[in-house]
Amino acid sequence: MSIAFLFPGQGSQSPGMLHQLLDHPEVERTLDEVTAVLGSDVRGFDSEEALASTVSVQLALLTSGVATARALIEKGAQPSVVCGLSVGAFAAAVVADVLSLEDAVELVKLRAGKMVELYPTDYGLSAIIGLGESQVLSVIQAVTTDQEPVFLANINAPLQTVIAGSDVGMERALEQARRQGARKAERLKVSVPSHCPLLQPVADLLQRSVSSLQLRKPKLTYVGNVNARAMRTPELIASDLANNIAHGVRWHDATTVARELGCNLFLEMPPGHVLSDLAKENLPGVNALPVERDILPRVLRLAHQEITAGG
Repeated sequence: MSIAFLFPGQGSQSPGMLHQLLDHPEVERTLDEVTAVLGSDVRGFDSEEALASTVSVQLALLTSGVATARALIEKGAQPSVVCGLSVGAFAAAVVADVLSLEDAVELVKLRAGKMVELYPTDYGLSAIIGLGESQVLSVIQAVTTDQEPVFLANINAPLQTVIAGSDVGMERALEQARRQGARKAERLKVSVPSHCPLLQPVADLLQRSVSSLQLRKPKLTYVGNVNARAMRTPELIASDLANNIAHGVRWHDATTVARELGCNLFLEMPPGHVLSDLAKENLPGVNALPVERDILPRVLRLAHQEITAGG
């Protein structure tokens, strides 16, 4: 095993993201496939106005990830492992052939819509850089209340975490984190409190929906969000897809598992470069790159080198 595909989650979106994808027939095929499922052109989901909607953001991220991965595979950059952060996990499951793209679109639309229905305003996510997990848990314990709750949502790196909760509670936590020496403590472009118990109703709804689908045995190793384990059965992957929204994401552990499985090259599907930066900074000895048009020849060269070396 040598190549891992990384699929970003909400917060990585940017205006025009679906118009900046690779120029490849698989990209256009995927855009058309999603459009047919939605009944409206997904290419319109990446405007600045559209991206104010959590539903549009999550569907655009799913589309971008699957489209780019399909194009890379068609060009011979075959992954052995897929890791998706939050909603990126659905793209990972499609690429692993566990879930059809049509089913993934319906699940993501349901997921995002229910998240907004539960918490339309006054909640979200924030990032803290420079404090460890135990320090952030201490901060949360000091500020959280029943009325203004705060939770640990993501562990993206040893010194990079994400918290979820109410705006008021998170602001108290960010102030406390700065006083304790955090290099950065700021709100993210996410308006729902992902990956915490507040969204257990969404997880329950997804669990019921996923259980009615015909899932397939994965063709690639899928590394989960909740327990950061390599998963090779549709049942385990279905549980991770449904439940990651109500549990913290151990992203650093997940990419560490991918490295231990032999992955030397980590390719991040668009948009953005956060996940590839995290891999470069925290996984010694790996190559990690975002898949962008202007560096595609380099991406493919490295991919083919890894595949040849592995063979």
